[in-house]
Amino acid sequence: MKATVHGTTHEETLPRLRRIAGQVQGIQRMVEEGAYCIDIRVQIQAARSALRAVELQILKKHMDHCVRDAFVSGAPKEADAKIDELLRVMKKQY
Repeated sequence: MKATVHGTTHEETLPRLRRIAGQVQGIQRMVEEGAYCIDIRVQIQAARSALRAVELQILKKHMDHCVRDAFVSGAPKEADAKIDELLRVMKKQY
């Protein structure tokens, strides 16, 4: 995916991502220590859920700033490009 320079930052997501990284390390320890399969799976689901929450937070921010700016700018090509970009990213989930 193409990275573009813009004014939006995601600093507020860093603590959540660090927490998720800690969860993943905890899952690794559980596997290394031979923890009960279902307990490992529960922790994997929790990490996935946390990642989804961060993903949605970033998507909302993208729509609030980048997508809205493209529509407000009055440049139809830019707005269309943002719509195509969102659809392309969302398709990859399936």
